[in-house]
Amino acid sequence: MNTPLRFSILLLSTLLLSVPSAAQENTPGFRGGRGPGFGQGMGRGPRGGRGMGPGRAAGNESPRADNQHGHDERHDADHEVFQYLLQNHDKIKRTVKELPNGVETLTQSDVPDIADKIKEHVHWMEDRIENTNPIRMRDPLFAELFQHTDKIQMRHEETETGVRVIETSDDPYVADLIQAHAKVVSGFVERGFAEAMKNHAVPGKPDRDFKTTATPAIAGVGEIVRLPDAAQQPRPGTKLLVDLTRGADPNDVNPALKKLAKYLNIWAGAGEEPASLQLAVVFHGDATLVVLEPGAYAANFQTDDNPNLSLLRQLHEAGVDMYVCGQSLISSGGQPDEVVVFVETAVSAVTSVANLQADGFAYLPLGN
Repeated sequence: MNTPLRFSILLLSTLLLSVPSAAQENTPGFRGGRGPGFGQGMGRGPRGGRGMGPGRAAGNESPRADNQHGHDERHDADHEVFQYLLQNHDKIKRTVKELPNGVETLTQSDVPDIADKIKEHVHWMEDRIENTNPIRMRDPLFAELFQHTDKIQMRHEETETGVRVIETSDDPYVADLIQAHAKVVSGFVERGFAEAMKNHAVPGKPDRDFKTTATPAIAGVGEIVRLPDAAQQPRPGTKLLVDLTRGADPNDVNPALKKLAKYLNIWAGAGEEPASLQLAVVFHGDATLVVLEPGAYAANFQTDDNPNLSLLRQLHEAGVDMYVCGQSLISSGGQPDEVVVFVETAVSAVTSVANLQADGFAYLPLGN
């Protein structure tokens, strides 16, 4: 889903998402059930369709479980409505009154076309909730709110220009969510995309410390942060080929080796679950002589030893397959018998890359 659409959905899925108390069950003019959504009986359908059905039954799984990207038969039509309402957010008016256990809101527009689009949006968002066919919501507050729809009571009244909603919960935590949600929705109406681009915190939950680092595979090198809820998680069984040509000061550890450590650490602990990684590295170009044993390295670079060896050994012990280009090695003044014992000399870098890619390895160049 493209970014504008994603935030369109986020904004408009919440513009009219409000809820009412059980005390309003028999209040004239109010209809509905639990939310979020608008319960049953929105009255006229936006295109002559049926009225709104009840919300999801208690116990259904989170809306994040299905249809993660929202590309169903309604996708294009919903996209059109969302874009229209976002472009006209400054013509939408909203008031919020906080109740002891929730909120009462009025969302409306004096422009008939906008009011109609609001009702069309509400109709299809309710349909998505009823059928557990959601548009993916990445905002933490909305994701949390949808986890508690069985504890939300909602009553709504369709006005000439919009919808009045009372949204409540007997659970104090859910009532706090409702009130926090109402404030954010008001921000959407006031600021449009500028507000919709933000993540909104769950009340009472401490902010996650994304500065906490770890090195689960290679101790002390290649620090990572854990992101268990992020997109594109590490997949078990990944085969990654790093084509390493980056040179460095011969007196220091080559920074590219630290990158290799970081890749291992990412698969070992940056995602929701540890995932296996088969990592192969081909050294050539300016990185060729990194793999020489201490005496040969010192003779080539006039150093005391090879500062790369400790990290190279750690990578080897972590299961990394390492190859050095034989053509680059000899043309650079080295010999195959001068290469450390756990690095293999290949005929060439190009044959190694071709063979490994044919074996299913994804190619990643790491040069200067």
